[in-house]
Amino acid sequence: MEILTDFPERLKPGVEVYLGEDHQPIKIASCRGDLRRFLIRFDRYTNVDQVGELRNQMIYVAVANLPDLPADEYYVHQLIGLKVITDDGQELGQVESILETGANDVLLVRSPSGAELLIPNIQQVVLQIDLEAGRMRIHLIPGLLPD
Repeated sequence: MEILTDFPERLKPGVEVYLGEDHQPIKIASCRGDLRRFLIRFDRYTNVDQVGELRNQMIYVAVANLPDLPADEYYVHQLIGLKVITDDGQELGQVESILETGANDVLLVRSPSGAELLIPNIQQVVLQIDLEAGRMRIHLIPGLLPD
C-alpha cells in the first residue's frame, strides 16, 4: 500500500479502515513497512487472488478518528465546499479542490458562473477560515484574478 497520509502511525493491527468508494469497513490484521509503503494484511482476506481485487483502491479512515491538528491547520476535506469571500465582501465561489504544487497549495475555486479561479493558499491571501460559518475570507492581491 502506498502511504498518502501524514499520520501513518494510525495504520496498525486492529484498526478499522474503509475500503474503496463504497467505504467497506475492514480491519487491519497486520502491517509492516516504512513511511512511504506498507505491506498490509486485512481480516477475511486469506489468499493472493482475494487481495488482488483490492488493488488500486483508496483506504479511508473515519473523520472521528483523525488526529487533532495545530491551530490554523486544516484537513483538505474541511476546506472543500467553503465559500470564498474577499475582505471587501465579494463572493468569489466555493472551494472545489486543492492542488498541491511545489511551493504552496492552490485552491481551485468555482465561481457562481462556473469559472475556475486559482487562489494561492498562502498567509498573505487567505486571511481567515471559519469552518462553522462555512467560509474563507481572502485578500485579493494585484493580478490574482483575471480581468
